[in-house]
Amino acid sequence: MASSRDRQRKLARAKLDRQMVRRAAKQNRRRRMLAGIGSGVAVLLIVAGVAWIGGAFDSDETTEAADQDICLWTPQNASTNSNLKDVGTPPTKDIPTLGTQTMTITTNQGEPVVVGLDSEFSPCGTADITYLASKKFYDNTDCHEITAYGAVRCGDPSGTGLGGPTYSVYNENVPTTPEPSASAAPGSSTPLYPKGTVALIGNPPGTNGSQFLIFTKDYSPATPEFSIVGKVTGGQATVDKLAKIPTTANATGDKVKPTKKITIKTLTVGDAPASVAPSASTQS
Repeated sequence: MASSRDRQRKLARAKLDRQMVRRAAKQNRRRRMLAGIGSGVAVLLIVAGVAWIGGAFDSDETTEAADQDICLWTPQNASTNSNLKDVGTPPTKDIPTLGTQTMTITTNQGEPVVVGLDSEFSPCGTADITYLASKKFYDNTDCHEITAYGAVRCGDPSGTGLGGPTYSVYNENVPTTPEPSASAAPGSSTPLYPKGTVALIGNPPGTNGSQFLIFTKDYSPATPEFSIVGKVTGGQATVDKLAKIPTTANATGDKVKPTKKITIKTLTVGDAPASVAPSASTQS
């Protein structure tokens, strides 16, 4: 009898542990969603989010089903922004939340750039890019800007900085500014956006669509606003080449327009072809 009771206790404990893990993961995803909603998501989505959260005390089966709803996509009005392109909306369920996805960017400026997209800390940003890549959204588009802070800006078919799909997704993985330390030596802190970081950029911040930044040098702004989605793992020589392209004034007078065309021929998410796999010679 004693061994039977012990076995029952162990089974009950194991079940409780599994429930706690699922609840913790669910709470983390909800915090990311609510943070995005608090940044300016439509009232309709706030109501929907609250209703969704109301299932917190449902049965295990209901919890597991609700856990599959990973991301929310906010509609954007194409009638008020002609630069938007309607390619549908990504799914909200069955989105990977662990590991990395491989993004391969083939341009007219050298060997392909390979990026590891972070499905754990930026599942919705990764799902966003993956979906758009599946629709060939990025193919034959130009990277229209090289920013003053050292990042190549891509992903806008209109080339205006206002383009994207007819939906947006909130920030997920924005770095936080570290507290100053009296003992830290000047310049010793880790940059918020290290060289090779890939981040989503939205206008206004927190309304991310298709546009992304590839940082060609370290950057630590006073107020971080870009959602980190991955990092360059191959083709760093191409990124370094892009950083050296001179810029000229764009339509608004900002000196950020590349003097040479930077064209994305194809952008795919999946296993990197053997010919563009990361190598020691392409790492920074």
